Amino acid sequence: MRAAAIQMNSGPEVAANLELVDRLLGEAAKDGCVLAVLPENFALMPERGTDKAIHAEQPGKGPIQDFLADAAQRHEIWVVGGSMPLVSPEIAAERVYGACPVYDAAGEARAMYRKIHLFDVDLVDQQESYRESRSMYPGDELVTVDTPCGRIGLSICYDLRFPEMYRRLIDEGATVLTVPAAFTATTGKAHWHTLLRARAIENLAYVIAPGQYGRHPDSRSTFGHSLICDPWGRILAEQAEGNCIVAADIDPGLPARLRSEFPALTNRRLG
Repeated sequence: MRAAAIQMNSGPEVAANLELVDRLLGEAAKDGCVLAVLPENFALMPERGTDKAIHAEQPGKGPIQDFLADAAQRHEIWVVGGSMPLVSPEIAAERVYGACPVYDAAGEARAMYRKIHLFDVDLVDQQESYRESRSMYPGDELVTVDTPCGRIGLSICYDLRFPEMYRRLIDEGATVLTVPAAFTATTGKAHWHTLLRARAIENLAYVIAPGQYGRHPDSRSTFGHSLICDPWGRILAEQAEGNCIVAADIDPGLPARLRSEFPALTNRRLG
C-alpha cells in the first residue's frame, strides 16, 4: 500500500490553501497512494491564533470538512486531515480544538481526533514564545482508525514529545502513527528526525509525518522535512521544503512480523 505525507506552506486564505490541497491530493492519487496525510493547520495559518475561531466548524459539517469529504471521494483516496479548527466548549473565548478528521475513499467520515497536548513553550535563547492554549482547547481522547495501510494512531505535532501517548495507541492496535505538524524551524532542527525515528523504533510502527515549511503570516518559520519512517526507524522518503507529496510503500503486515521477531513490546515489565 502506498501512502503520502503532504507538505505545504499554508497562508491565511482558506480557499487558496484548499485549492493547493486538492492539487496535491490529485498528485498522490496519480502516484498510486491509497492514503494521504495533510499537515497541521493545512486550511489556515493565520496572522493571529484567535483568527482560527472565525473558521471553526461543528463536527461533521462546514466548508473545510465538506471539501475533504468531496476531495477524498473524487480522488478515491483516504485522507487524514492534518488539523483544522473545530468548535470547542470555549468557542466564545476564541478557543478552538485543533482537530484531525479522517475520510475514506468514498468520502465517508471515519474518525475525529482533537489535539491533546498544546504547545506552550518559551525558547529563551531564540527569543521565541508560543501559547497555543490562548487560542486552542485541549482534547482528551485517543483515537485509532482502521485504514488500508493498517490501524492508524492519530496525533498532532506537539503530541510527538509524549511517548506514553503512543504506547497507548499501540496498545489499542495501531501499526501506523500519523504526526501532522507545524514544527518550528528551531525545534525541528534540534529534534524532528530524532523524535519521529524514536516513535517508530520504540513502537515498531510506521510513522507518517507531513509538515508545514517556510515563513508564515504570523512570522513563524516552520521546519518542513516531511517524511515517512518504517517500523525499524529507516526513513523511506523525505522532502525538506516545497509544496509537495512525500510518498512511500507501506507493508501493512510488517509491524506484526517485526513485533513477533523482536518482541520488545511484549517484553515490557513497566506500564
